[in-house]
Amino acid sequence: MEEQNNNNEKKVENAPKARRDRPERPRRSQNPHRKPKQPTKPAVDGNKQPTEKNVNGNVKKTEKEVNGNLQGASKATKPKLKQTKTNQNKKPNKPNPKANPNQNTNKAKSNYKKNSKSGGRRPKKFIPGPMSEAMKASLLENEEVNDLRMNPWKQINVENKHKVRFTPLGGLGEIGGNMAVMEDEDSAFIIDVGMSFPDETMHGVDILVPDFSYLHAIKNKIKAVIITHAHEDHIGAVPYLYKELKFPIYGTPLALAMIENKFQEHGLMDDVKYFNFVTKRKQYEVGGFKIEWMHNTHSIVDACSLAIESKAGIFIHTADFKIDHTPIDNQTMDLQRYAYYGSKGVLCLFSDSTNSHNAGFTKSEAVVGKTFDTLFDLAKGRVIMSTFSSNTHRIYQAMERGIEAGRKICVIGRSMERNIETTRRLGYVDIPDKHFIDAHEVNKYPEEQILVVTTGSQGEAMAALSRMATNEHRHIKLKPSDTIIISAHAIPGNEGSVSALMNKLVKAGVTVRYKDFDNIHVSGHAGQEEQKLILRLVQPKFFLPVHGEYNHIHKHSKTAISCGVDSRNILLMSDGDQIEITTKYLKKVKTVKTGKSYIDNQNNQEIKSDVVEDRQKISLDGVVNIAMQIDKSTKKIIGKAIITTHGIVPNKEDKRFAHEIQNIIETFLASAEEKQLSSAKNIQDELRTIVRKFIVRTKRSYPLITPIVFFV
Repeated sequence: MEEQNNNNEKKVENAPKARRDRPERPRRSQNPHRKPKQPTKPAVDGNKQPTEKNVNGNVKKTEKEVNGNLQGASKATKPKLKQTKTNQNKKPNKPNPKANPNQNTNKAKSNYKKNSKSGGRRPKKFIPGPMSEAMKASLLENEEVNDLRMNPWKQINVENKHKVRFTPLGGLGEIGGNMAVMEDEDSAFIIDVGMSFPDETMHGVDILVPDFSYLHAIKNKIKAVIITHAHEDHIGAVPYLYKELKFPIYGTPLALAMIENKFQEHGLMDDVKYFNFVTKRKQYEVGGFKIEWMHNTHSIVDACSLAIESKAGIFIHTADFKIDHTPIDNQTMDLQRYAYYGSKGVLCLFSDSTNSHNAGFTKSEAVVGKTFDTLFDLAKGRVIMSTFSSNTHRIYQAMERGIEAGRKICVIGRSMERNIETTRRLGYVDIPDKHFIDAHEVNKYPEEQILVVTTGSQGEAMAALSRMATNEHRHIKLKPSDTIIISAHAIPGNEGSVSALMNKLVKAGVTVRYKDFDNIHVSGHAGQEEQKLILRLVQPKFFLPVHGEYNHIHKHSKTAISCGVDSRNILLMSDGDQIEITTKYLKKVKTVKTGKSYIDNQNNQEIKSDVVEDRQKISLDGVVNIAMQIDKSTKKIIGKAIITTHGIVPNKEDKRFAHEIQNIIETFLASAEEKQLSSAKNIQDELRTIVRKFIVRTKRSYPLITPIVFFV
């Protein structure tokens, strides 16, 4: 009986838990801190189910009543009990001591409120009302405005029948040598006339200039030469052009002043009369074109881009540029003019591709000055700084640091001296004469008071720095206490020369500062983000990437596509490709002759291409020289032929090799027909053929063979 009563008590205590699990019948009180009811002692009568009273005297429900209620609940909530039944084998969750005791209660409250508000139904789906005519009109107007804002070229009149042709003659497929022609039906003009550097196989060649054949073909149409800035790869070939053709030439004061220096060197001072000095933001009529120079930032003073208005439409040519917001002269890029012309509708954009693989922005020229501060502090003896002679801002920053450190400035190198004097004369560099000394005065001052600014950063053999490295300079002899700063990167193709220079300097025992400092040099060309900014300001219909190798212009085209230019409106050009541009299409129409002329800087004379080819052949395969006398009557050799070879066999084998060729010559003369021996030229040609066959068969090489025959 006592055991049964205890079981009854347990069932009664467990019964309310089943009721709590029913969310559709919430408890009257949701206070979890409320004290549970205390059970009373069971009745003595065994036939009758005892009743229990709580502390307040209320009668507690019996087991039968509780079971009856549970059965009723099971009928009302049958799916809920089924789910509970399937989970009977699961282990009960352990109580979380960190859990909030009010969490479940509050959740139940929120569910109850939601159900009570919505009446147990989902809220109705929102159905918008009809759009007003005013809203429709506003949306349409904004769509039209945005379309015109993002595609301003749609203002261009597509019924315009005029055509413009653009022909690059240099600067594509290479770094440097920039030159192009733009023409319409009646007139043409040339954009830049630059030089480039030779590769290691062009022996004795100092610079390369473009082939001017196409300019001779259209010389009657050409109205002017347009110069964007004064770098050598844009003006270096001007004097060679003016030795053949004369045209008016337009440019900023610094660009024309540096061209004047070249004219003086080449004896062309009479051609200064063709100079036309331009003012930025002002249009100049050149044939059927109107051209405006827009200021940009680059690694030289007075660099400009071009805005070109033609009968067909507006063209923008960026030339070389980067977007420097903190330039040394505080003259920022004229982005306002880019936006101005962009809003009018630009038919085609030509843009610099040199650094198209570089993500982000190109660093400001100002960061180099901070690096110079560090390098000058570290230097204990003389400082010798080498950079491009045309990089005025770089040179100016170095000279400023030198003056602050109490150093005298010595400028060495013909081009460096000339360019610094020109920029000082024009007021771009403001440094008094008292800070400069001549090369022969260097040894009069303590080492810590000397700054030498010189040429030769590209490892040129005849440049001042190279002569210092080989101890051949007349005034500067390198010492272990010297610090050499090379503030430049190797131009593609010059890596070998720069590496050789570095080796010589290190062997000389000096301290060399080159790539071990990140900001010792910064580029003057735009990175991808700057290219994107120009593309977005201009929003052109057509795009032609210029200046760089094929991989550079290809990468630039991808950047343009990401900025909204249709891929069908982009062409990748090579030198000589003539591109026709109209308001409706962009296409290649023909290819003109291009190439390079080889120049020896020692005498400023052209080296013919066959001479360069002979030099290349000698360097690769060697040379054979044959000289002999032949009796005019008997057609037999007099004595022995003089045979010399270079680059074919080692010196110790020269005699044996010469004897073999001697036998070949004698055999030929003995068996030759009369017509083969009729003249010295015929004999030379025959000897060249048979000796070449012998050397190809025995030595597997193709030397230059020069037989000389005298009839006696």
